[in-house]
Parts: sequence; C-alpha cells; structure tokens
Amino acid sequence: MWYFDSPKIIFGEGALAHLEQIEGRRAFVVTDENLVELGFVKTAQDHLAKAGIESGVFSQVEPDPSLQTVVRGADAMADYQPDWVVGLGGGSCMDAAKAMWVLYERPDVKPEAINPIETLGLRQKARLITIPTTAGTGAEVTWAIVLTDTEDERKLGLGSRENLADIAIVDPSLSKGMPPRLTADTGMDALTHAVEGYAASWANDFSDGLCLKAADLIFRFLTRAYEDGNDDEAREKMANAATLAGLGFGNSMAGLAHSLGQAIGGVFHTPHGRAVGLFLPYTIDYAARENPLRYAEIAGYLGLPCASDAEGAGSLSRSIGELLGRLEQPLSLKEVGIERQALQERMGKLIENAENEAYTVVHPRVPTAEELERLFLYAYQGQEVDF
Repeated sequence: MWYFDSPKIIFGEGALAHLEQIEGRRAFVVTDENLVELGFVKTAQDHLAKAGIESGVFSQVEPDPSLQTVVRGADAMADYQPDWVVGLGGGSCMDAAKAMWVLYERPDVKPEAINPIETLGLRQKARLITIPTTAGTGAEVTWAIVLTDTEDERKLGLGSRENLADIAIVDPSLSKGMPPRLTADTGMDALTHAVEGYAASWANDFSDGLCLKAADLIFRFLTRAYEDGNDDEAREKMANAATLAGLGFGNSMAGLAHSLGQAIGGVFHTPHGRAVGLFLPYTIDYAARENPLRYAEIAGYLGLPCASDAEGAGSLSRSIGELLGRLEQPLSLKEVGIERQALQERMGKLIENAENEAYTVVHPRVPTAEELERLFLYAYQGQEVDF
C-alpha cells in the first residue's frame, strides 16, 4: 500500500489572485528580504486584504534556512496568531514556512525532530499556502523540509505528510525576469527531481508520468528560460515542470545526486540546484553500470538513442551534461571553486552526510563508503565513472 499526496494546486498566469478567495482572519507570510524589496510580498498582502485578511511578515529567511531561524519565525508566528501561513519564495522560504507552522501548532516539538512517523495533529490553529517564486524546488507540493544544522555542517531532511500545503499557487509571472544563474540552478534542481523520482526504488505508476512529463518540459524549455528571462511560454512551462517534478519525486523519492549535493552544500555551501545538477550525470553513470533500465526508459521517452538499456542510460547522462554546458553550469567540483585539499580534509564529513541521507538507500545502486569517496573525487576531477 502506498499514498499519493498533493495540495490543491492553482496554476497559470494570474493565479496569485486566488488569495482573494480564501476565508480567514490573519495570514503570516514567511519570505526573504529580497522578495520584500521586489514588491512580491506587498502584492500578496494586497490580494489578502481584498479577502478581508490582515497579514504580518517574517522576512528573515536565509538561503538554506537554519534551525535557529525557524525557531525565531515560529516565535513571531505565535505572537501573531494567524489562521493561514503563507510560504512565499524559493524552496528555502517554503521549507522554513512548513517548519515554522509545525512549531506554531506544536511548540513542544523541536524543528530537527519533525519526522513522518509521529503524529503531529496539525491544522488546529492554521493552514498552509505555498507560493513559489522560482521554478525548481517543487517545495510547494512536497512535505519535505530541508533545514541546515550550522553547528554540525549538515543539511537535515525532515518533514511529515501532515505538513503538506493545503493550497499551492503556481503563478509563472512571479519567476519572470529571474536572473539566468538562478534560472539554471533551480531548473537543474527540477530536472534532478524528475530523473531521480523516476529512477528511485520507491517509484510508482502515479509518480512516473509526472516525472517523465517534467523531464520533457525541462529539456525543451529550460535553455529558453535561461537565455530570455521574459520568455512567457518558457517561464510558464518551467513553473509547471518544477511543480510536476515536485509531485513526482515527492511521492516516490530522490536519489544519490541529492545525497551528494546536500553533503557538499552542508560543508561548502554550494547552491543546492547547482550541486545536485552537477552530480546527476555521475550518479546516473554509477547506477547504470548495474541497473540502467529506468534511465533508459527516460531516454526513450525523450527520444534519445536507446537501442539498449546501456545506450539509453548513456544518452540520458550525456544529454544532461550537454544541457549543463548550454546553461554554463559547472561540470566538476573543481569548477565550483572547491580546492582539492579542502575536499580531502572534509571527506569524512562528506561521506557521513551522504550516508545519513535517506535518498542514498533508494538509489538504483546503493554505494559503499569507499564508492562515495570515489564519486566525490571523480566529480572533483570531472572524470568519467568507471566503477
């Protein structure tokens, strides 16, 4: 038996205006300072005001939000007493909103203890709306929460099915004009979700179609969105693709590229999408040496050369590498700016972080500690995986 979880999704140009239709008394918007300065927060508040809902704002969310930030936000939320929580922004803002909401409902729970096993009993005080302003994380439709333990230099994969949003609003106008580098980073995050969600050992019939469609849209529209931030069609398709990929992997699982990418991000603070996108071809090649079938199926759907499973997996990996090149993304950890000595010095911590990720054990090929070290080193050099 399995479950498929999804919020109610409102999507398309002008979807943000749906805020005028919700019923409530107070909303608490969780976001960052950049979105306040861009005017996105005021626009959302104006829509809420038309629904007769007053709103407060917590705008101190940083990239890779920390446990401490979540506690501060939850305290502010408790003072404001909202009946709606609104996560507005990229994955960091939406994940922070989810965690703050849990602590608001359950002040006895520590953020690092949020898990899918224990019953939380949410929605006694408030409900959750998620509104992405980038096209990548899919956090608007997943129950995953990624927070950073700054003391332990580790990203924590948390969450409960209960903290899934009630409403996700996917308005492509919010990502219009997004800078090219952010477009590339978040777009590769979405592609990694799609590929790993399809290949994961927990994949299922309900998640498969979402992942395949997302991958198709990303291959067709990410380069266009990168080259022209005002390409309306590309922005719309990428917004939809990110949400589809989020639904897909959120109802199956991600894989080893996420484990390695989050390990690197926790230690060297590499942007999440850039890190997981870099590792994706390496982890495909690693898995395909023993289990290429699912990657070959993706290649076949995309119309790539696929006379055999091995050829299909190789075609997919190469196509992703070519896409990274068109997006001017780094293809190795060396290009990211990580020094070899620093990598070696922190290798034990990197391996520990990767081994502790749940994504590692659902990858089509589960690595040993020695293989994890080799993957980090191969990715540093940009070396083709041969083991």
